[in-house]
Amino acid sequence: MSSTRPKVYNFGAGPSALPLSVLEKVQREFLNYENTGMSVMEISHRSKTFENLLNKTKHDFKTLLQVPDNYEILFMQGGGCTQFSAVIYNLLAAKRQQIPEEEEFNPPLDYFVTGSWSAKAADEAKRLYNNVNIVIDVKKSKGSFGSIPPKEEWKLSGSKAAFVYYCDNETINGVEFPFIPDIDPSVPLVCDMSSNILSRKFDVSKFGVIYAGAQKNIGPAGVTVVILQSICR
Repeated sequence: MSSTRPKVYNFGAGPSALPLSVLEKVQREFLNYENTGMSVMEISHRSKTFENLLNKTKHDFKTLLQVPDNYEILFMQGGGCTQFSAVIYNLLAAKRQQIPEEEEFNPPLDYFVTGSWSAKAADEAKRLYNNVNIVIDVKKSKGSFGSIPPKEEWKLSGSKAAFVYYCDNETINGVEFPFIPDIDPSVPLVCDMSSNILSRKFDVSKFGVIYAGAQKNIGPAGVTVVILQSICR
């Protein structure tokens, strides 16, 4: 089968364009992966072959982003939108473990609303929970999305919050954080990096949870990468 094809420049939001060399390697190994006599689509997910593939993928990803040893890499289904709710359930449970059982438990969830994706995340939080604090809502305060207000305008909950969420790059509205928000260090910082992960170096240790749908900036659709600090498990 010929590997030649017309040269097309793909500027779509997703799926992301893949290097030809990667596609050619997939093509070569699709029928016989690592000389197993089977396609990678056919091998058992319990096999040593798949275990090696998974471990190498995690190792390479951690190396690229210089992920500290106290973080886990998860490959999940459901896209970034599933993480809107998964983050809430899991981090509220983690926060519950830090508070004596006899104390009232209703910590705020802090959300930066800077574009369409963070607005969707905040709406899901409000659907699931009764104490959502909007740190900033740029559309409400400025009339439209398009900027990141200065810290003086933020309304953070401080150490009381179960977590602080933001979307690093709002593709629909053209807004990208040029910095990592400065928050209380005891509170997990949650970030949706679906559209710009692997595009630049950043300090992973400042985050509790990072998630990214692969289809925007990593590879084909169908998997969501979650980088999770062990303390948030």
